[in-house]
Amino acid sequence: MARALYIHWPFCLAKCPYCDFNSHVRDAVDVAVWEQALLADMRHEAEFAGGERLTSVFFGGGTPSLMPPTLVARLLEEAGGLWGFDEDIEITLEANPSSVEASKFAALASAGVNRVSLGLQALDDQTLRFLGRLHDAEEGLAALGVAQKAFDRVNFDLIYARPGQRASDWHAELARAIALGTGHLSLYQLTIEPGTRFETMVRQSQFEPLDDERAADLYELTQALTSSAGLPAYEVSNHARPGEESRHNLTYWRYEDYCGIGPGAHGRRNGMATVRHRKPENWLYAIDRNGHGILEERVLIPTEQASEAMLMGLRLAEGVDLAALAARFSLSPAALHDARRCALYQRQGLIWFNGSRMGITPAGMPLLDALLAEIVPDDLVSA
Repeated sequence: MARALYIHWPFCLAKCPYCDFNSHVRDAVDVAVWEQALLADMRHEAEFAGGERLTSVFFGGGTPSLMPPTLVARLLEEAGGLWGFDEDIEITLEANPSSVEASKFAALASAGVNRVSLGLQALDDQTLRFLGRLHDAEEGLAALGVAQKAFDRVNFDLIYARPGQRASDWHAELARAIALGTGHLSLYQLTIEPGTRFETMVRQSQFEPLDDERAADLYELTQALTSSAGLPAYEVSNHARPGEESRHNLTYWRYEDYCGIGPGAHGRRNGMATVRHRKPENWLYAIDRNGHGILEERVLIPTEQASEAMLMGLRLAEGVDLAALAARFSLSPAALHDARRCALYQRQGLIWFNGSRMGITPAGMPLLDALLAEIVPDDLVSA
């Protein structure tokens, strides 16, 4: 049964050049129409994945802080009625750090939001302009201060490994970020995603991405600084004080069930994969026609679920429990990983084993995608 709910608000004021998320710019949004559509999508999910209290709700986007707080409150009221809330529920909302959106933080907290994730992305104006952000550094830091007063828990994002970035500059910026005192930081290396404006700019030689060797050096610096500050990486790009990890994202990485509603939202529930229509207008039309926004819904066979669980779980510092996953999906533990390649990478210090658990070492995390392709078999077979 679902323990987490994801709600996607697809609208932004502008499309950032690095972003490949399902976000859209529209001149106007009919909030009343969207409220009824999101409620309908939520009720459909509750029919198939009810019966257990929610431990987390996450408003993602897009820019959910553009939502009226009254809409957030109405959606949370409905979710509480359909599922019920765990007494220690985590309710996160992603927000842009503008003064306009920060002015809503108190109302959002009153609506039930108790954790906010701010897209600061950088702490200097020149980089923010390069990244296409609409706020400046002073405005972003002011919004962070408001958030820290309004919410129990605060995360903010930074993007590093930017073109030409020097280790000394990142060291100073990250040290400043750590000193701001949040219990969670999401630190992402800049990647050039297909279909983004940055991809076009790179293709036209408008800038050159940081080379892999220098990016790896910045990654090592990131791990050292955050660990020494008591914010170790619990996932490849996410750092937290013990106990302040994102419970919602842990739901994904531990391959637990969650419902996803809104345009483009994905879900995993009761052995099913769900995908909603991406384009807002198509999603609204599907709601009107079918009472839900689902584009695709399919059964995941056990080997496919096991493969996904391995790919997600190995992102975590805690790794995965092979015996538990094998029992969950009626497989042999040996079927979940390529033992010969794992032994090789263990000797190289890239993979660890501890009883039935395995994981990626800190030295292996920068090579995560390549390692996963090597050690998780494409053709998991039933025992």
